[in-house]
Amino acid sequence: MQKNHASHAVKLAASDRALRAFTLIFAGLMVLVTVYPLYFVVIASFSDPNSVVLGKVIFCPDDINFKSYMRVFNHQQIWVSYKNTLVYTVVYTALNVFATMTAAFVFSRKKLVGSRVCMLLVLFTMYFSGGMIPGYFNIKSLGLLNSMWALILPGMISTYNMIIARTYISTSIPEALNEAATIDGCQPITYFLRIVLPLSGPIIGVLTLYAAVGMWNSYFSALLYIQSSEKLPLQMILREILVQSEISPNDLLSASDVSEIVSKAALKEQLKYALVVVASVPMLVLYPFLQKFFVKGVMIGSVKG
Repeated sequence: MQKNHASHAVKLAASDRALRAFTLIFAGLMVLVTVYPLYFVVIASFSDPNSVVLGKVIFCPDDINFKSYMRVFNHQQIWVSYKNTLVYTVVYTALNVFATMTAAFVFSRKKLVGSRVCMLLVLFTMYFSGGMIPGYFNIKSLGLLNSMWALILPGMISTYNMIIARTYISTSIPEALNEAATIDGCQPITYFLRIVLPLSGPIIGVLTLYAAVGMWNSYFSALLYIQSSEKLPLQMILREILVQSEISPNDLLSASDVSEIVSKAALKEQLKYALVVVASVPMLVLYPFLQKFFVKGVMIGSVKG
C-alpha cells in the first residue's frame, strides 16, 4: 500500500512538473508574440531604413540614426499639437468619467421610475446613430465648429462604459449603505459624491484609461470639425507628416537619381515606426499606474454582470 501510494505521489508530482513546464513555455510564447512587435517598432524607428526594408533588423538595431525622429520633432506644429491633444485628453477624460459615473449611478437605482424604458433608449444609441452628415450639421448649428468642444461633447458618454460602471455600482456597493446614509439624512447627490465615487476607484480607473486612450488616438472628429491648424490634435499632425513623406508621381518624373527615390521610400518606412513610438509613449507611460484598477474594474464590472 505504501509503495503504491508513493508511486502515485511520484506520478502526480511528475504530471504537476510537466503541466508547470507547459504553462511556462506557453506563457513565454504569448509574451514573445505580444512584446516582440512593440520591440521591433522601437528598434526599427532608429535603425538604418535600408536595413529595415531588407529585413536585416530582427533582434538588434542596425546602423543607429535618428533621422525619422528629427523629421518628426522638427515639424513646426508638433509641439502645439502635443499640447492640444494633452488638453483635449485631460478635459475629455474628466468630463467623460464624471458623466458616465453619474449616469451609471442613476441607472443603478432599483427604485428609479421608468428606468427600463430609459435604458432601452440608451441602448438604442449603441446600434443606431444619425450618421456623419447629420452629426456635422448638428455640430455646426450648435456653433461648435473649429472648437475643442466639437471633439469632446459628442462622445462624452459611452453607453458600453456606462453599463460596465452601472454593473460595478450595483454589485460592489451594497444597497444597505444607501439605506443607512438616507436614514442619516444624506441626500442622493451627497451619497454619490462622498460615498459612491470614493468606493468606485477600480471602475474609475478603467473608464479613465478607456477615455484617455480613445481621445488620444482620435483623429477623424478633428478631420471633420477642426479647420484651424493651431487647434489640430497630435494624430492629425502625425498623419500630415506621413502624407508629406509620400512619393508623388511628379517626384518620379522629375527624379534624376534613382537612389534618391529609394532613400526617400526607405525613410518613409522608418518614419512610420517613429510616428508609432511618438504617438504611443504617453499612453504606455500612463497604463502602469492604472493597471491594477483596470484589471479589478473590468473583472468586477463584466463577470458579475
